[in-house]
Amino acid sequence: MTCLKPETAQPGASKPGRDFNPFDVMAPRAPGAIPKDMKNGGRVLINNVRPEGVYLPNNNIMTPAMRSPEYVQMSTAAAITLGLMPGTMHRCGCTRCLNLLLTYPEGCRANCAYCGLARHREADRDYADRNFIRVDWPAVPMAEIAARVGADPENSPFHRMCISMITHPKSDEDTFTVLKTWTDHVDPDAIPISILSNPTTMTREDVQRLRDMGSDIFTVALDAATPAIFDRTRGKGVQSPHTWKKYWEILMDARDIFGPQKFGAHIIVGMGETEHEILSLVQELVDLGGHSHMFCFYPEKGSLMDHLPATPRDQWRRVQLARYLIDYAGVRVDQMKFDEEGRVADFGLPTGELDAIIDAGTAFRTSGCPGKEAEDVSACDRPYGDSPPSNIASYPFKPADADLRRIRHQLDMEKPGEEYVEGEEFDYLDADPPAAE
Repeated sequence: MTCLKPETAQPGASKPGRDFNPFDVMAPRAPGAIPKDMKNGGRVLINNVRPEGVYLPNNNIMTPAMRSPEYVQMSTAAAITLGLMPGTMHRCGCTRCLNLLLTYPEGCRANCAYCGLARHREADRDYADRNFIRVDWPAVPMAEIAARVGADPENSPFHRMCISMITHPKSDEDTFTVLKTWTDHVDPDAIPISILSNPTTMTREDVQRLRDMGSDIFTVALDAATPAIFDRTRGKGVQSPHTWKKYWEILMDARDIFGPQKFGAHIIVGMGETEHEILSLVQELVDLGGHSHMFCFYPEKGSLMDHLPATPRDQWRRVQLARYLIDYAGVRVDQMKFDEEGRVADFGLPTGELDAIIDAGTAFRTSGCPGKEAEDVSACDRPYGDSPPSNIASYPFKPADADLRRIRHQLDMEKPGEEYVEGEEFDYLDADPPAAE
């Protein structure tokens, strides 16, 4: 890591006093005790209410006993796009990725500190009523989803479908069944398939089987950028079963089986790592032939980290831009320079080239598996999954001029005569949402 004097730093890079989330601040609360009758979905299983059709999360009624592979949950944006829920999304046409989440009354048996689905919430909400990345996830019969999309996949608004596994004894086998239900109705060439895996319960043979059945991208949610943060937020530190070693074992299996550019890892920025640490991980993934899919930490209501600060926008924008340069512009982390706190002090490109990338705006869009627009534009746009619309972290659409002025303001890289005016991007509130690209 290179330390720079402030006067030698690239314009817009870190400077003394700029904010970031340090390791010692980002410690989760310890999980509390759960009443015996609330464990493992006890209330739902005892009442055993029969599911009927689509279930919209509602913490005031008895949750039906829904389970995969018959039922899956989907994001609010996907449910709106599919016509299962009313509503619109601020400035965007909902989503181009059909995110499907396995579901069971017992819920996820992991206890990740930042996650709304975590096991410690058993005394708070039934599993199907829990929020996840800031929104509700309606539960829908898998056969209905496959039939709806399969009726006209070529004209579907979805560019990609993703099956998200959870930590449950049946998750692996049920993922195969959900995938088979989908491919019986939808040709993977029409709508490609991603797998967001649960490495803790998986084997190399499972990874191979998912590839053989038609999925084309395999991702691992490392989330934490370092082994210490992983253990503190996903492992023994919160009484959870995940280990850094097992996650990397399955990631390496995916590299071998799915091949270059067809595997990747999710990483959350701002959970206590330095910018140098997280960008070194991004570089390692690129060197292996994979990609990073990046999220901005935002405290999820009900999680063990809901009392902690969201990632400051200056930290997020520096990492977001640097990650794009490494993944798509051929810049290496060892070309960049970092200050004594590990913050980016120079992005490793001449100012003119850097300006062109910033002005294109793609670096600040949601990162994830690609859709049909371009390799560096994600189908998985997760509208407002890591921020409120009033202070967008990951743009689920192409940033407009006012957005770019705000981004440059957050990067401290404003152009003379083009300074950001607070709130000007909200002039777009009354505009029609863009058509699906």
